[in-house]
Amino acid sequence: MNTKHVEDRAERKKLKREARSKAAPKAPRPDSVSRGSNKKKARVIVKGRSKR
Repeated sequence: MNTKHVEDRAERKKLKREARSKAAPKAPRPDSVSRGSNKKKARVIVKGRSKR
């Protein structure tokens, strides 16, 4: 939602919350997508090698 035209912070927050409550719920993220600490870690490697 574009709220650039609203100057007052409280009013802007109110509009955004209303828009969020009216919006369709987002689908849950699939299990195939790793998030945060579940992501593959890049090991410390020799200079000149590609990271992944």
